[in-house]
Amino acid sequence: MNKIPIIILTGPTAVGKTDLSIRLAKRLNAEIISADSMQIYKHMDIGSAKVTNEEMDGVKHHMIDEVDPDFAFSVSEFQRRADIYIEKINKEGKNVLVTGGTGLYLNSLIYKMDFAKSSADNELRDKLSIELKEKGIDHMHNKLKELDEEAANRIHKNNTKRVIRALEVCLSGKKMNDFSSDLKFNEKYEPIIIVLNRDREHLYERINKRVDIMLENGLIDEVKDLLDRGYTKDMISMQGIGYKEIIKYLNGEYSYDEAIEIIKRDSRRYAKRQITWFKRYDLAKWFDLDKYEDIKLLEEDIILHVENLL
Repeated sequence: MNKIPIIILTGPTAVGKTDLSIRLAKRLNAEIISADSMQIYKHMDIGSAKVTNEEMDGVKHHMIDEVDPDFAFSVSEFQRRADIYIEKINKEGKNVLVTGGTGLYLNSLIYKMDFAKSSADNELRDKLSIELKEKGIDHMHNKLKELDEEAANRIHKNNTKRVIRALEVCLSGKKMNDFSSDLKFNEKYEPIIIVLNRDREHLYERINKRVDIMLENGLIDEVKDLLDRGYTKDMISMQGIGYKEIIKYLNGEYSYDEAIEIIKRDSRRYAKRQITWFKRYDLAKWFDLDKYEDIKLLEEDIILHVENLL
């Protein structure tokens, strides 16, 4: 079976993926699949820095506005839907360009991650259910934090089912975001991985500026609208950076300035974690955007790299 090449353009938040992805898609006759865990949600445009129809400039995008905010979207759901889009794009004779910074989404395409096979160990599940009844969800969530901090940060403690599922995965010997040595490449795809980066201080400036722009563009009104639609702070979508802080501001838990500073701080921390994650991709070719005065030159270098591998 011939592997389908998938071009992956990734990098930390606010690095400058969107503009470049449109340019590359046009040059490479590609359609874009978004690998961003916030842009999949409808009505969440400003806080997710969602690509606009104008910015798309005629390039077809998938996995944007895919589900409503009350849908508990998972990595396995991303993988399932992305597989369908990739096959369709490939059959139409076009290239596939995956762009976004959600590491687990990228892993589900790069590596062989069979979610169906990670079936529950009934005995372990029963033990965890008893422990939950006896000690409560706070205890269980703290237990998960000790075993897999990233999973605990990602899964809200009120989502009992997912907390227990994550504990099952951990206690059966595998972390949910496993980069272990036995991780095998996905046999269906041939990934061409491009990571964009910038000088850290410059990246952090861009992140801070992006948050200011989100506020100017109406982030607070967007969050109010989501709450008016009946979406609540406990939903996975509403746990995103920018949304949960504004909810706390609206509820009087943060002052305006506190909320903004926390959004900026947590966005910078997220970018740092993303860079650490992408460094684990041995196949990746890194491009430093600060070394290019003209984006066209960067575009040419990336095109050259990709065409040599296609």
